[in-house]
Amino acid sequence: MKRWTPKAIATEAKLLLIGIPVLLWTLIPVYHMVLFAISSKDSATSGLLWPKNPTLDNFRIVFQQKHFYLDHFWLQLGNSLLIALTVGALTLFVATTAAFAISRLRVRGGRTVMNLALFTYFIPAAFLAVPMYKTMGNYGLLNSQWALILAMVTIASPYCIWVLKQASDKLPYELDEAARMDGASPLQLFRLVYLPLMVPSLVAVGTYSLLLAWNEYLYAFLLLSNDRSVTLAVALGNFLSADDSPWELLMATGLIYALPPAAIYYAFKRYMVGGLTAGAVKS
Repeated sequence: MKRWTPKAIATEAKLLLIGIPVLLWTLIPVYHMVLFAISSKDSATSGLLWPKNPTLDNFRIVFQQKHFYLDHFWLQLGNSLLIALTVGALTLFVATTAAFAISRLRVRGGRTVMNLALFTYFIPAAFLAVPMYKTMGNYGLLNSQWALILAMVTIASPYCIWVLKQASDKLPYELDEAARMDGASPLQLFRLVYLPLMVPSLVAVGTYSLLLAWNEYLYAFLLLSNDRSVTLAVALGNFLSADDSPWELLMATGLIYALPPAAIYYAFKRYMVGGLTAGAVKS
């Protein structure tokens, strides 16, 4: 049982004084989103702390696509899911194989690749949007979901390679030597030794890249233009194109769109914390 001392009580009090305002600051926007989502159009902007007549009609309208902004809701939600899963899978493949080659096989030029990967983050991703648009246009990929997928893999891969490489460096090399003495090929070493030991970090970077693609707006807005191919994140922006925007429908849709990444994060948060910090401090 924890023994409470004056010093421990003072520390807990300081943490609460910091944590409670931060928690409220974080939850207030979410609360307002829920407030709008369960309010009717007339009462959505009334300023009340709770609607007089809460309703779930906004969610029914969204699910049944009964507004012209929501004509392709399910298709766009499916686009977001497909693109996010594909980005996560491709980034995981690229980062895992690259980190294995650099860290365990020690290929020539591996350090240079790592430095170049980190160098890409000196330039904000937003600054690369126009060059990326031009590049995809040159290859005829504009308005193709592959354009967004490749762009997101390009953005996510350097960080994921760095995280996996640092985590891989902490694995004992004696395991590799023992596997080679037993006649294991590099592919068998990768499949039977490396992958099982790297599961927490693999889940972490896969989840990171998936959520990055799920929440992307700028590249999706630039590279996709057809209503049937855009992601739901871009479609949500269309709600703001009118003077009298249906805020209650926007917030209901946004709340639905926020649920999958929240569920994914909380399902894998144990891996997220452990995996992303696996290579933060080298032993």
